[in-house]
Amino acid sequence: MPHQNIFLLIFAPFVGSFLALLVVRLPAGRSVVFGRSQCDSCGMQLAAWDMVPLVSWLFLKGGCRYCGARIGILAPGVELSALGIAFWAVLVLPSGGALPWIGAALGWTLLTLALIDARHFLLPDALTLPLIPAGLLVTWWGDQSTAGPGLLLHHLPGAVIGFGGLYGIGWLYKRLRNREGLGLGDAKLMAAAGAWVGWAGLGSVLLWAALPALVAAVIWGRMRGTLSASMAVPFGTFLAFGFWLTWLYGPLGF
Repeated sequence: MPHQNIFLLIFAPFVGSFLALLVVRLPAGRSVVFGRSQCDSCGMQLAAWDMVPLVSWLFLKGGCRYCGARIGILAPGVELSALGIAFWAVLVLPSGGALPWIGAALGWTLLTLALIDARHFLLPDALTLPLIPAGLLVTWWGDQSTAGPGLLLHHLPGAVIGFGGLYGIGWLYKRLRNREGLGLGDAKLMAAAGAWVGWAGLGSVLLWAALPALVAAVIWGRMRGTLSASMAVPFGTFLAFGFWLTWLYGPLGF
């Protein structure tokens, strides 16, 4: 395995620690740059050895060193997921270059968006909007490195179509049902998907998102005992999943 990929796998859990911080602080409007990490129960500032990804949580048995309060599984879960995404990118994408790093960075961003939407029904602009120029930039870089046929011509319209299509569906749903069906954040995430996978991949993103979203809605409805068409589902979580799979493997062959 190339040393770049080994470093990526070592680096991934540390990125996961930061992503867990984003999941908690970004929806609350708290700074993700300033301020020391501290225990939510006793307020004690955490030392560096309290925040070693995965290792500290296991060593401290999932509790605070100072007060013993349970820390929860969010941080180690995100750290492990970030490592899994990096490993997935290394397995699927060509080794020895920048693509595994690009794929991991995309996957980490989508993981963060998926978790925030699942917890708060929110897709922060601070994460969704930068994905649009990033996708176009990666596409342009791919065109330059392969002397390809101008893929940017497919991805720029993809961003426009992705936003306009989902925004239009949401607008029509609200007109017909008099309530929100799809949020503006979903449309922005779909625009980002179009920038990364092109207009031809948008159908695959939606299909990958819709099927698990439908299954999840049925499961949640049965668990709550109330399965109805008005039940809220964090669709952005599933859009992130479809976005990731389509970028990694390409559009489905219909």
